[in-house]
Formats: sequence, C-alpha cells, structure tokens
Amino acid sequence: MSSSQIVRRIIKTAAAGPASGPYSQAVQIGQTLYLSGALGLDPKTGQFAGDTVKEQARQSLKNLGEVLKAAGASYKNVVKTNVFLKDMNDFAAMNEVYAEIFTDRHPARSTVEVAALPKNAKVEIEAIAVLGDIKDEE
Repeated sequence: MSSSQIVRRIIKTAAAGPASGPYSQAVQIGQTLYLSGALGLDPKTGQFAGDTVKEQARQSLKNLGEVLKAAGASYKNVVKTNVFLKDMNDFAAMNEVYAEIFTDRHPARSTVEVAALPKNAKVEIEAIAVLGDIKDEE
C-alpha cells in the first residue's frame, strides 16, 4: 500500500441489527467514522422498540452506540449528528432522550422534519465520529 492511499474500513455488527438495504452500518475513512441512519428497531426482534418517539429514539441511539463500539469508539467520539423526525412536534420528546446519551460536550446537530422514514419510523439518527483519543479543550 502506498503512503498516499487511504484505507476504507466497513463496520458492521449484529448488535445493531442488519442494514435493511445496500449500505453499510458505518464506514471508516482514516480517523473519521460515518454512521448510517439508525431506526429504533430492536435488533433481536426486528420490530420497533415502541410506538413513541422516545422509545424509538432511545433504541436508535442504542443501535448507533453498538456500531460505535464495533469501531472501537463511544458516544464521546461523536462530533455531528443528523436527526430526522416524522413530526417536528416530537422534537422536545426526542431531545429529552438525546440529552440522556449526550450529556456533555454535545455534538453539533441538525434536526429536520421529513415526509416519511423507512418502515414508517418516527425518528432516524445518523452520526459522524472521530476515532482516537480525543482531548477536550478546557
């Protein structure tokens, strides 16, 4: 391998449930990890973790956490998220669950309402993480 080549690593884990299409759960390029959108599906049953946006957001974030773990990272490595809501009226409820996971040094985030999500989900969350030992500025 030449020194100018960049290695692409595909990340997958059964702990987050299978990808439901021709995409990877995450792709690592250098020290950057791009995580595909995760629905609130329980990987053991393939069903939504519940009917509410809170239940689905909690499971979505749990699924992202499993993919992060498979890449040797954690929520602390996340620097950006994108949240897709079926109904913007669910913003406060989603935000409450999101704050349970990202308690400090919050990642940058965008949240948008969309016309539809796969499997009629209420929320989908994707992320970008930076791998390695991150030192926060004081």
